[in-house]
Amino acid sequence: MTKTVNHWIGGKTVEGTSGQYGPVTDPATGQVTTQVALASVEEVDAAVAAAKAAYATWGTSSLAQRTAVLFRYRALLDAHRDDIAALITAEHGKVHSDALGEVARGLEIVELACGITTQLKGELSTQVSNRVDVSSIRQSLGVVAGITPFNFPAMVPMWMFPLAIACGNTFVLKPSEKDPSAANLLAELAAEAGLPDGVLNVLHGDKVAVDGLLNHPDVAAVSFVGSTPIARYIHATASANGKRVQALGGAKNHMLVLPDADLDAAADAAVSAAYGSAGERCMAISAVVAVGAIGDELVAKIRERAEKITIGPGNDPASEMGPLITAAHRDKVASYVTGAAAQGAEVVLDGTGHTVEGFEDGHWIGLSLLDKVSTDSDAYKDEIFGPVLCVLRVETYEDGVALMNASPFGNGTAIFTRDGGAARRFQLEIQAGMVGVNVPIPVPVGYHSFGGWKDSLFGDHHIYGNDGVHFYTRGKVTTTRWPDPADAPAGVDLGFPRNH
Repeated sequence: MTKTVNHWIGGKTVEGTSGQYGPVTDPATGQVTTQVALASVEEVDAAVAAAKAAYATWGTSSLAQRTAVLFRYRALLDAHRDDIAALITAEHGKVHSDALGEVARGLEIVELACGITTQLKGELSTQVSNRVDVSSIRQSLGVVAGITPFNFPAMVPMWMFPLAIACGNTFVLKPSEKDPSAANLLAELAAEAGLPDGVLNVLHGDKVAVDGLLNHPDVAAVSFVGSTPIARYIHATASANGKRVQALGGAKNHMLVLPDADLDAAADAAVSAAYGSAGERCMAISAVVAVGAIGDELVAKIRERAEKITIGPGNDPASEMGPLITAAHRDKVASYVTGAAAQGAEVVLDGTGHTVEGFEDGHWIGLSLLDKVSTDSDAYKDEIFGPVLCVLRVETYEDGVALMNASPFGNGTAIFTRDGGAARRFQLEIQAGMVGVNVPIPVPVGYHSFGGWKDSLFGDHHIYGNDGVHFYTRGKVTTTRWPDPADAPAGVDLGFPRNH
């Protein structure tokens, strides 16, 4: 009998009642192993109602109470790293070591949430006028929602709900229906840590669930990570309904390699950043821009390394790269490689025919390397979200920066060089939200904030870090005057308040 993943609402498992289910596939075998309940509008309402009821007490709970739960939660997550990673591998397909890395990066935000007390301190100015003080505080919003992608089924939810609940909000999480089990385990461990019922709810579903949250009058804010078209839709719809929105979209991350760079280090970085997690990450390097005469040597070094990568099931310790999430996505990724030559690219490596012995029905694709790619080709313009690396050639640093800045995306970028002056100039001139200097995947640590520019972000706030705290809270300023007991009443003054 097929296992069913149900909702987690009000501190317990709630069986789906819509009668609609989605398949969950093991990408390594191509077999459906699980079905996930898809929520109806009524089930969306039930999840939001549970969160709203919990907010009545959680929203006024003490910081000490919240952080005590989070410290216990952090310990449980640490103890269950392997269990969470195993669920990720079984449903997403990434190798176990990569899944463990995902859990570790999510834990950074839980640790940030454990220290929320310092982040929520207000400000006070005394004697701004005669016996007048002004103070500012930050307060929670209420019920907030998170809509998260398939590629990081544990990390991205952990980028959202720990900070949200630490700030005093309650949360409804709508994870990807392609790999839903990790989200349920995260919620169960939170309950074990003592999180009150209804503070964290997991609602599984498709567009019905998404639209239900975007349109629900009791949802105050929505966080989203996914593709640019959906991020634009989330932002437009939720904003039209008066909600606060942070919607992180897609990417086409470039790596500029200058002639003075350590080409071995650059090639190592390009391979790990382009093909790690099978390229299914918004911070993957998908375009290497080679400056000057180094292109041929750099491509040769990348090819040499890429040909040695071992592809296989994620639960095999020998595997360095696993399958793609679905067969349909695998076929879409392959189409960019098969069509590249007709659009002027040189296909250095073609991974489209790759299979793994004993797992022939898995969603396999090998590593592909395209050289001399033009900026008007589909492989360059689109976010492929797979193990395909494009190499573009330019003559100068200025040409490279101009090419990169012309991209509609502005998520992450990197430069490889030994020249500090060039690196400093690049940091200032490049139009992207996250920059790496000799670092290929510049995902900020938890106490900084993650987010891009241009079509990679819709909304004013980046995710986690200081931006995350500000997103999940709103400011309030109080101006206070207390009369001195020694003074007699001064009477009524109907004039405009004076500050001096």
